[in-house]
Amino acid sequence: MSKYIFVTGGVTSSLGKGIVGASLGKLLQARGLNVTIQKFDPYINIDPGTLNPYEHGECYVTDDGAETDLDLGHYERFLNISTSQANNVTTGRIYETVINKERAGDYLGKTVQVIPHITDEIKRRMRLLEEKNFDVIITELGGTVGDIESLPYLEALRQLRMELPSSDHVTVHLTLVPYLAAAKELKTKPTQHSVKELQEAGIQPDILVCRTEHELGDEIRAKLALFCNLKPENVIEAIDADTIYDVPLMMLKEKLDLRVMDKLKIPVLKEPDLRNWKIFLGHLKNPSEDVTIGLIGKYNELPDAYKSIYEAFVHGGAANECKVNVVAVHSEDIESDQDAKKKLKEMDGILVAPGFGERGVEGKILAIKYARENMVPFFGICLGMQCAVVEYSRNILKLSNAASTEMDKNTSDPVIDMMHEQKKIKNKGGTMRLGAYKCKILENSQAFEAYGKEQIMERHRHRYEFNNVYRERLEEAGMLASGINEEKNLVEIIELKNHPWFIGVQFHPELKSTVESPHPLFVDFIKHCMLYKNKQ
Repeated sequence: MSKYIFVTGGVTSSLGKGIVGASLGKLLQARGLNVTIQKFDPYINIDPGTLNPYEHGECYVTDDGAETDLDLGHYERFLNISTSQANNVTTGRIYETVINKERAGDYLGKTVQVIPHITDEIKRRMRLLEEKNFDVIITELGGTVGDIESLPYLEALRQLRMELPSSDHVTVHLTLVPYLAAAKELKTKPTQHSVKELQEAGIQPDILVCRTEHELGDEIRAKLALFCNLKPENVIEAIDADTIYDVPLMMLKEKLDLRVMDKLKIPVLKEPDLRNWKIFLGHLKNPSEDVTIGLIGKYNELPDAYKSIYEAFVHGGAANECKVNVVAVHSEDIESDQDAKKKLKEMDGILVAPGFGERGVEGKILAIKYARENMVPFFGICLGMQCAVVEYSRNILKLSNAASTEMDKNTSDPVIDMMHEQKKIKNKGGTMRLGAYKCKILENSQAFEAYGKEQIMERHRHRYEFNNVYRERLEEAGMLASGINEEKNLVEIIELKNHPWFIGVQFHPELKSTVESPHPLFVDFIKHCMLYKNKQ
C-alpha cells in the first residue's frame, strides 16, 4: 500500500511547495523508493489551459495530453519521471465530476453537499495513483491555509488522515519566517498563526519547513517547536538558495527525508545516490564558457510564462559546461530591421518562443529574418516555428501576403493553417492537439544530428499546422521538412539547408527536459551558440 506525504503552505503563496515537494521526492527516490507527486489546485477552472500566462504562468502539458499546473514541470525535471492527468486536479474538475454524477442520478436523489460528496471526490482523486503501486505519493495542496477556496481540501485531508493508518501518512507544512530589518530579528508569529489555522481545520502538521532569509538557530527552532506542538528536530530550515537545484541537497543536510521516513516507518536501507545531481550542479556552478541567447516572446514581464524554456536552458547549459545568459526581448519592441539589429546584435543565439494570438508576431518574424540573414543560431518553438515558415515564404518565396490563418483569416497564402479536425471546435478548453505524438526524423539533417535517432515522441499544444500545399515550393527554396508525423502527414520540424543551425519545431521540447536527461535540441542549440560566439 502506498504511503502519503501531504504538503500544505501557509503565510503567503509562492513559497515553493512544489520545489520542496519535488526535492523531498528526489531524496526518497535516491534512496531507492518509487515516488510520484500530485498537485491539487483550488481554482475553479477545469485546468490551466484557458488561463492567460499572466494569470498563472505557463501551462504544462503531459504525455497523455493533460494541460496542467507548471509545478508538474518541477516534478518531472527533478524526478525524471512522466506525470499524467491524475497528477493534477482542480476544484473545477472536482465539481464537474460531482455535478455530472448528480445529473446522471448516481446519488439516488440525495442532497449533494460539500461534505461528503465534494470531499469524497477529493479523497478518491488523492488515492487514484495507488493503482500504480508507488511506494510514496506526495500530494501538494495548492493555495494558502486560511484561503476560503482551500477549505474543502483541508477537510478532505483531515478525513483521509483519520482513515489511513498513522504510519501511512505525514503532513509537511511549508511556512515563512520573515526577517524584520528594523528589529534585526526573525519573527515566528506568522508561522504560529499559520499552524493554528491548520490545527483549527483538524490537522496537526508533523513537520514544519520554514522558508527564511537567515539561519533559524536553535532558539528559533525551539520556540517554533513549542508553539506549534512539534519536536525541535521536526522544524526544518529552508534558507533561500542560489538555485532551485540546490534545494534537494539543502533538505538532505536538514534530514527532511529521514524525518519523513521515520514517521512513515520506512526502513533506511541505503544512503541516497545523488552522484548525477552533484555532477549537474558542478557543471552549473562552474561553467567553462558562457553564451547570451535572446528569448523573443510577448510575456517577458513574467518569467514563469516561459518557465520550462528557462529550465531547459539550465539543463542544456550544464550539459555543455556553459552558462546561458537569457535576455528577454519583447517582440512588440521589434518594429523594423533596425530594431532587430539593435536588440539582437550581441546575441549568440535567438529563440522565438511559443504563444497565441497576433500581438507581437511581426516582431518575431523580424527577429527570425535577422537570425537567418546573419547566420545566428535560431530555435523556433511552436508559434516560433510557424513564424519562421511565414518569414521564409515572404522573403524567399516572395509571397508578400503569406501568413497564418490564426493572424489573418483572409490571407491569400495561408502557409500555416488550422488543422482540419480543429475547424468545427467551439469550446477552447482541452481541445487543441495535446500530448505526445510520434515524429520521424530524416537522416543527414540538423535535427537527426541533435537527437541521434530516427523516431522520437514529443509533446504538442496547438491548433495550427504547416500547410502541406506549400511544402514542395519551400523545400525547393531551401527549407527542409526534416521531421514528419507519418500518421497524419504533418510537418513537425523545419530547418534551413544553408544555415549553420536553424531549426523550428511544432512541438514543445522544453517540456521533456530534465536535470538527468537534458533535451537534445537545447543541448545542440547551446553547443552551436558557443561555436558561433567563438567564431565571431
